[in-house]
Amino acid sequence: MNWNAKDIEMYLKEKQYIDTAVIPLLPIDFNEGMKAAAAQGEFITLLTSHLEHQFKGRILLYPSFTYLKGTYGSNDAERLLDWTNSIKENGTKHVFYLTSDSDWKNKGHTIEDSLIWIPSIPLENLDEQYKHSIMEDQVKQLLNVIVQKWQM
Repeated sequence: MNWNAKDIEMYLKEKQYIDTAVIPLLPIDFNEGMKAAAAQGEFITLLTSHLEHQFKGRILLYPSFTYLKGTYGSNDAERLLDWTNSIKENGTKHVFYLTSDSDWKNKGHTIEDSLIWIPSIPLENLDEQYKHSIMEDQVKQLLNVIVQKWQM
């Protein structure tokens, strides 16, 4: 389910069956890393869209958590922890964060068990059909990771 009025209405009715939240982590950069940040954002956004489609009725895809690249600090981790706590207080059992930004890895923050880092694949020069084919392959690999985490 997506973060839109129609899907949220369905979510509220079927909440007991939807036990997983997915939150894309997207960097924003206004300097020389702008293109790389945009590419990572495009990749993760497309990947989470395909993941939501695969798990429709089991996951709720939340809006992207955006942060300023290069200023990673406890403030970002605290804001994300606030999101996590609120989501879990409302009955969601699993919260997963998807990112292509390696800055989130090995930071010693409280989301490490829920963080799924996937290296970004440049999509800018690919036609739409090929992009979706690549995403389907990526989702197949991601399915195994998520199912393993569900079983923990």
